[in-house]
Amino acid sequence: MFERDGETKQYGGYSDIFPIRHHGLDCPGKHVGVVGLGGLGHLAVKFAKALGAKVTVISGSENKREEAVKRLGADSFILSQDEAAMRAAMGTMHGIINTSTSATHLLKQLLDLLKTDGKLIMLGAPDLEKPAEIPTYPLFGRRSVTGSMAGSMKETQEMIDVAAKHGIVADVEVIKMEDVNVAMDRLSRGDIRYRFVIDIADSLHHHLLN
Repeated sequence: MFERDGETKQYGGYSDIFPIRHHGLDCPGKHVGVVGLGGLGHLAVKFAKALGAKVTVISGSENKREEAVKRLGADSFILSQDEAAMRAAMGTMHGIINTSTSATHLLKQLLDLLKTDGKLIMLGAPDLEKPAEIPTYPLFGRRSVTGSMAGSMKETQEMIDVAAKHGIVADVEVIKMEDVNVAMDRLSRGDIRYRFVIDIADSLHHHLLN
């Protein structure tokens, strides 16, 4: 699985592990929130846990609760629509990795979850036609909003070393070329765990045989 997984993990893995390490969230005692449980989010949970942090998944889908806690090993799960649960978690997190592209309406609530000096780290690509509006009042608690994309070759190697040490792999579905349209339809419905990988070699071999 590693060969098929490598490129997927490299893209998702360094997007997740760089901000976790850069902002000092990579040690026991730190509490990290992960918004969104997709291609980036599931790797963020795996890396943060492997580095010793306490991890809480924040999602708008109750269906993700069992997946987050029982299968991926998150310490807790918060349904973002559960106002009581969100209030109870206010001021408890050192950092939040936001992998969702649709959580811009939650920015105030997410900032409220942070401790003093906490960081809301944006990884999900925003909608350029509808820029996010960042509320200023929560920032007075020395909270900040930042972003992250990629890192150096040295940092990429560190990510691979951590993944190898802890057995971290991306969860992917391997598909053939002829199944791309079906995969795109499933992707539009969110029916994926958590990335599609096209097996080009197998598809070409099958095509040549026919």
